[in-house]
Amino acid sequence: MRLGVFLPNWVGDVVMATPTLRAVRKFVGCEGRVVGIARPYVADVLAGTNWLDDFILYEKPTTWLGLSRDGILEKLQAANLDCIVLLTNSLRTAFMAWRSGATRRIGVPCQWRSLLLTECVLLPRAADGGLPATVDGYLLLANALGCQAESPALELATTKEDEAAADAAWHALGLPAEGPVTILNSGGAFGSSKQWPTEHFAELARRLVHELGHSVLVNCGPAERKIAHRIATLAGDPRVVSLAERDQLPVGLTKACIRRSQLLVTTDSGPRYFGVAFNKPVVTLFGPTDPVRTALHYDREACLSLGLECQPCMKRICPLGHHRCMRDLSVEFVFSALKELLSRRSFESVR
Repeated sequence: MRLGVFLPNWVGDVVMATPTLRAVRKFVGCEGRVVGIARPYVADVLAGTNWLDDFILYEKPTTWLGLSRDGILEKLQAANLDCIVLLTNSLRTAFMAWRSGATRRIGVPCQWRSLLLTECVLLPRAADGGLPATVDGYLLLANALGCQAESPALELATTKEDEAAADAAWHALGLPAEGPVTILNSGGAFGSSKQWPTEHFAELARRLVHELGHSVLVNCGPAERKIAHRIATLAGDPRVVSLAERDQLPVGLTKACIRRSQLLVTTDSGPRYFGVAFNKPVVTLFGPTDPVRTALHYDREACLSLGLECQPCMKRICPLGHHRCMRDLSVEFVFSALKELLSRRSFESVR
């Protein structure tokens, strides 16, 4: 079988798709071929894993049909795929799958896609009308393909290049080769509504250093350099450092840094899912997003939310203007949660 999988666009969603990728790899077998159809950065997230034989990469759509100008349809047709599983929900990707010539096209029938799919998978609704957790919804698509039941555990890997980049950062920033390192992650491409106040992160860093004896690394992507630098500056301690001054900030560097850490405190953004995939204790701060929708079946995570009436709003900017869902998450509340999480058992570094 030649199987194509349309992969999600958000980094966290890609990681939540890893159980499904394991399942389809087993289903196709060694003699089959699994092709990931994705944006270029998705390949970086999955680098080091072995579920996909190849990628067909396409850029952000630029035409009135919603297709990129990089010959994506020709690439899909040349791949001669027998079946495509769509982990995306857009009409555009369903059209691309239809035009590929694949005889089986499996997906969720939203956004008027039913006529373009050969098999429509209806996601079950809870009593309150909510959809299943994303990781479970993806596995239902794998089941429709014919895959055996698969564990929902997230999984990632790092490459030699990723580890070398983390080694260089560790050395340059003076992080200890032995001893606990906590990573703080403030970023989120989703929007400002996910941000925990910079001052809160800085105070938390000070408490991690002075009360628990941890070193602290503030993670960032290219768009969060200023925030990461500000957190480290406000913390005012040489044991709190950031990646903000690094020339390159590839996804693989973040993966490798999290893999060798002892604890991750993060907003609901991509690195959260890296922490879970690498089996780290994770404290996740929820504001506008829904911890139920992104439940990960993982008992080493503390999901913190105030449960306000306006949560989850799923808005990129607080529509009420007060941003209480994140501002009112106190440092004391978060610090108590992480201490309780760490006390459950002894967490050892895999470095």
